[in-house]
Amino acid sequence: MPLPLYLLALAVFAMGTSEFMLAGLLPDIASDLDVTVGTAGLLTSAFAVGMIVGAPLMAGLARNWPGRPSLLGFVLVFSAAHAVGAATSSFPVLVATRVAAALANAGFLAVALTTAATLVSPDRKGRALAVLLSGTTVATIAGVPVGSVLGTLLGWRAPFWAVVALCLPAAIGILKGIPVRRTQQDATDGPALRSELAQLQSPRLVLVMLLGALVNAATFASFTFLAPVVTESAGLGELWISVVLVLFGAGSLVGVTVAGRLSDQRPLLVVAVGGPLLLIGWPALAVLAEVPSALLFLVFLQGALSFALGSTLITRVLYEAAEAPTMAGSYATAALNVGAAVGPVIAATTLSTAAGDRGPLWASGLLVAIALLIAFPLRGVIAAGRSSRAFR
Repeated sequence: MPLPLYLLALAVFAMGTSEFMLAGLLPDIASDLDVTVGTAGLLTSAFAVGMIVGAPLMAGLARNWPGRPSLLGFVLVFSAAHAVGAATSSFPVLVATRVAAALANAGFLAVALTTAATLVSPDRKGRALAVLLSGTTVATIAGVPVGSVLGTLLGWRAPFWAVVALCLPAAIGILKGIPVRRTQQDATDGPALRSELAQLQSPRLVLVMLLGALVNAATFASFTFLAPVVTESAGLGELWISVVLVLFGAGSLVGVTVAGRLSDQRPLLVVAVGGPLLLIGWPALAVLAEVPSALLFLVFLQGALSFALGSTLITRVLYEAAEAPTMAGSYATAALNVGAAVGPVIAATTLSTAAGDRGPLWASGLLVAIALLIAFPLRGVIAAGRSSRAFR
């Protein structure tokens, strides 16, 4: 894989740290800003909504801009939003900074996904996506747990300042390592924006976007509220939250790595094997959450399965949107973050039910079940290649 791809992954690491670190900070944020934990969880949804809106918007605006300045600008805006968020004492302002950061993140990721696909041969998009998403999975292994420890020891604002610091080497890496491959003239030689947007009328594309959104909704529904499961259901201390996040992140890295080698040629195998296991895993975690050893094992396993399945489906989005070269990344980003927005909202509603802290885990199982019910009769659409043209 080319070096510029790893430099993009470095920036994704900084952004992934920000997106996921809230899972370990919600109780402190809620206490400090005088809101409930469920309300604080809406920060995750606010970020995701910004990503959903920002992905096509920013990609559309940036499609005629040179790639390197676009990526650099998005990283700098992302950093500035976190500096404001770290300094505020107002929950509405914090929400606004999350939306602003999400818009920048969305623009970056949409351009980065498209750039990553152009850095490799057409049949290696899955491998390229796996490298790019490794920035996110490493964030869950290293950045997020460190953020959780910083939050525990120094308060929730410290991780926000840490993200600001992480953006500096990411910006330097983009400036020094990403080649300027696209000029305005190059972009105008490609398909018109209207033609690229018209690809959203493809049932195949919409289907894989929907499946990716459902699986990611299941992931974020539980991940956002893991902290209460660790401290309440399992009865472990706050520092164990970091351990659980590390295990989830380690699993996600394994899942993305394995799926990256299969998603180009054998995506149906990943879905057929990983989907049912993921479906069983969330209810199993809900039932066994009070047993620390089972909790630790299942968190690792669910991280691996969630990211293996999710990354495979998002790779299919890139394949199905191949005729929208500058917007394909935004479609993949939007699919991911529709799930990231909906999942925590659904999960928050379960916290006040009899299921309590384990409600989000049951909600994740339901979301995966819906995804598999949709996918099973249309499994030919998920298969590699574009042979099922009749579906269009």
